[in-house]
Amino acid sequence: MGWMRRLCVVLLLSVAVVPAAWSQMGLDIINVTTDPDGAQTYSVTLQILLLMTLLSLLPSALVMLTAFTRIIIVLGLLRQGMGTSQTPSNQILVGLALFLTLFVMTPVFDQMYVVAVEPYMAEELSAEQAVMEAVGPLREFMLAQTRESDLAMFARISGHDSFETPDDVPFTLLVPSFIISEVKTGFQIGFMVLIPFLIIDMVVASVLMSMGMMMLSPLIISLPFKVMLFVLVDGWSLIMGTLASSFFI
Repeated sequence: MGWMRRLCVVLLLSVAVVPAAWSQMGLDIINVTTDPDGAQTYSVTLQILLLMTLLSLLPSALVMLTAFTRIIIVLGLLRQGMGTSQTPSNQILVGLALFLTLFVMTPVFDQMYVVAVEPYMAEELSAEQAVMEAVGPLREFMLAQTRESDLAMFARISGHDSFETPDDVPFTLLVPSFIISEVKTGFQIGFMVLIPFLIIDMVVASVLMSMGMMMLSPLIISLPFKVMLFVLVDGWSLIMGTLASSFFI
């Protein structure tokens, strides 16, 4: 255990000495300056650090703060209802959900670009102001898809009173409310999708039992019928169209 203690000491000394050495060389890792108007300006290295941190959180934000959750739940239940455990594959389902999410979120992303990114690139807004402006369109989308009952539940748990305007809802309270609402909506749509497949399974199982073929799995016989029904009714177009239109109602 002695070598582990020595290794920890070396690492701690490295963490303490390296920044100091860089500072003496004129390479400040973290440098925050206060402008005459009171605004704070961060060094480029600190901005890069914050940017890399945000990029690491980007997949979670893409999954939980957009239409992705509802879409992937419905597609997963659809595959389960058809009985094709590996077809389409997970990569195909995630790809479909991702590009359908981009289709649904394009108006929101365009508005975020206009109100936040363009002014920031033109140096009309600071980084903090650009972030605050970018949150506005996303808040509107999330509030439009969030159930009032879910919002009231989390507000009651956190001890908040009723909100007079949507802008009064804290973002930390809106995010879990939106996620729960999306999960509920995804399961509701998935339930409606599963009903036709369930009926086919029950009919096939009843026919096999009446014929005395109880040792034959109904899933083997019902799978071709479910695939044929799904193809005849143009199921993929119906599912994708329903999912996309559910966000614009």
